[in-house]
Amino acid sequence: MRIALFITCFNDTMFPRTGRAVTALLERLGHTVEFPQGQTCCGQMHFNTGYRPEALPLVRRFAEVFAGYDAVVAPSGSCAGMVRGHHRVVAAQYGDPALAEAVDRVVPTVYELSELLVDVLGVTDVGAYFPHRVTYHPTCHSLRMLRVGDRPLQLLRAVKGIDLVELPDAGSCCGFGGTFALKNADVSNAMLSDKMRHVQDTGAEFLCAGDNSCLAHIGGGLSRLRTGVGTLHLAEILAATEGHTR
Repeated sequence: MRIALFITCFNDTMFPRTGRAVTALLERLGHTVEFPQGQTCCGQMHFNTGYRPEALPLVRRFAEVFAGYDAVVAPSGSCAGMVRGHHRVVAAQYGDPALAEAVDRVVPTVYELSELLVDVLGVTDVGAYFPHRVTYHPTCHSLRMLRVGDRPLQLLRAVKGIDLVELPDAGSCCGFGGTFALKNADVSNAMLSDKMRHVQDTGAEFLCAGDNSCLAHIGGGLSRLRTGVGTLHLAEILAATEGHTR
């Protein structure tokens, strides 16, 4: 399968290793992964903060750059949710019929990583090896917008050597929410405190999630408390193999 990697702004800037992990994983499974150089932001920041017309050029760029691939994979439930949930809205309200048609063609090919692996490629055991105690946090966009359900957990349960432990109150938000953490800092920190307490209760060495934005928020808190708990994107655990792990 010819798959385009939509790396997302946050990953490209802060967590490039996640994109490398996605590529290594999919190539190991026998697929061709391409990185369209013309890709930019999906427009989520603009859309969510009320600057919806300003998202139009980004929606147009996305539809152009990612046209023609068998699938587009994003290691982010948040950005995949923006494309799948809101690009059609922007195209219909502020674009033109040609753009709306282009968006309609591209949107069905866009998947969050666990969706692509389980639903499209039909695989749960990706040949990963990660001999550590891990707990999983289901991020809000992946859980509520994309409804990925237990797909990430199916993939993690098949990882050899892993000690996967359930995160108490897993479905609760971590308190990040993009600008929410800035505009409502006190509430955000209270939510973060609850999430960190639950993570520590598991005794996990690593917290795993499908969005690095949430991991950065939780990981920053865990680091400030010097808990020793690391954070890893789902792709990084799935890309790990015997002899090539932490």
